[in-house]
Amino acid sequence: MRVRGESKLEAPGGYSNAADDTKLSLGLLMATHDWLWADQEKLTFLPECGLWREQGRVLFVADLHLGKAEVFQAHGIPLPSDGDQGTLNPLLDLCHQQQPNRLVVLGDLIHARIGLTPFLRQTLRALPDLCGCEVILIGGNHDAGSWLEGLPQHASQRLGSLWLSHIPERVPEPGLLNVCGHLHPMARLKSRSDRLRMPCFAFDPDGPRLVIPAFGQLTGGHDCGERYQQWLVADGAIVPWFAQLPKNRGRRVA
Repeated sequence: MRVRGESKLEAPGGYSNAADDTKLSLGLLMATHDWLWADQEKLTFLPECGLWREQGRVLFVADLHLGKAEVFQAHGIPLPSDGDQGTLNPLLDLCHQQQPNRLVVLGDLIHARIGLTPFLRQTLRALPDLCGCEVILIGGNHDAGSWLEGLPQHASQRLGSLWLSHIPERVPEPGLLNVCGHLHPMARLKSRSDRLRMPCFAFDPDGPRLVIPAFGQLTGGHDCGERYQQWLVADGAIVPWFAQLPKNRGRRVA
């Protein structure tokens, strides 16, 4: 297993507050970003597109979409079959780096049942041993109808002040933060001559909801819209990005 060392830089004063984050400089680069929600939950945004909860040492990822290349191949679209290595190897690296007690996959571990090759099934069966921790799968829409040995699909559930789900959900009681995936959030950056879309962590204070970026290599993304506060995942760093975005003229994605 490969090991990648990561330095950790914190915003001044340690953990930032969701409201106060809007005052941060757009130029502030952090290898990781510590974020405090409602003075209850201390969470860390990781540049590998994971979310870390130090309490209980829990690592969250979402939307790996393993087996996607094989699904495309089954429909006559030629894609190389080694796409899963670009997702699984970084996941194992991240688990080795963080040493979690529990890995929670917030849905869409696989892309479709047709992509579950014998080798992928074998790999998923060994995933807890490979990651060195318990693995919990919150069932996603792409996981539906698939049976994964040793990885039963769980319904949305509570962890402390967090409500964990795949698809964005309304929290069942006040005081909870919905942490989810599904949307593959992206932020749009543009200038007079160029434009760029980058994965991001996205917070909707009206949810309240925190959407984490897709972990899978073969995943696209969707602009998360102006109502979300955003932290870009950029070149091994987390970048607070609170520029005014143009009004989203399309339909709401959540």
